[in-house]
Amino acid sequence: MEIKKKSVVELLEERSILKQDVYATTLACYKKFKSVVEEELAEFRLKITDERVRLKFDYNGDFETHAYVGSDVLVFNMHTNVFTFPPDNPIWKNSYIEEDNKLGYFGVINIYNFLAESFLQKRMNDAGYLIGRIFINKDGHFMIEGKGELSYYFKNIRTNTFDLATMKSIFEVAVKHAAEFDLQTPPYNKVSIVSVQQIKTLSSAQELKTGKRLGFKFKAENEKKY
Repeated sequence: MEIKKKSVVELLEERSILKQDVYATTLACYKKFKSVVEEELAEFRLKITDERVRLKFDYNGDFETHAYVGSDVLVFNMHTNVFTFPPDNPIWKNSYIEEDNKLGYFGVINIYNFLAESFLQKRMNDAGYLIGRIFINKDGHFMIEGKGELSYYFKNIRTNTFDLATMKSIFEVAVKHAAEFDLQTPPYNKVSIVSVQQIKTLSSAQELKTGKRLGFKFKAENEKKY
């Protein structure tokens, strides 16, 4: 029993310290990243002279950053928990992770894409999209799971480090994806029936839900990610 107690204590200590290390590294990366986002928007403002192109930066607490880029807002949200993957996930067969399983524990920064007007007009029913998840381990190495170019760039966790040049690239790829992902009208039959309450409150609360592809679901979208 004494041996079993010791192993539980060791496991508890090891995992707790590991998760604290992952959290600290992720938080440091996130703080640098939000500074890079703010600087990138300032650079955009120098290059884009048309004031109709919205370029705005906002903090929303310690773990969320809003970057307004044209008609979109990118939300960068750091999760405060540490995650790993199921035992059958292919990541455990990655040679980098096989060398040290502790490298398979990650902090997460989520990247969401919303319409800027959804935030500015406080349209609480509007839909947003998760376009990327940045997984960062205790050594500051990372990989990204995402949409579009985010789905195939930044895959090599062994060589990917969260440095300033990489942060700029991630932000620019996310902005490009948001700009190319246009708002599309939903099918007529999805918006043809509304309640009296919706019409009465439409001008102030915009309760008819809006999203870039709300209501669309084609066969091709089931087979292929956009």
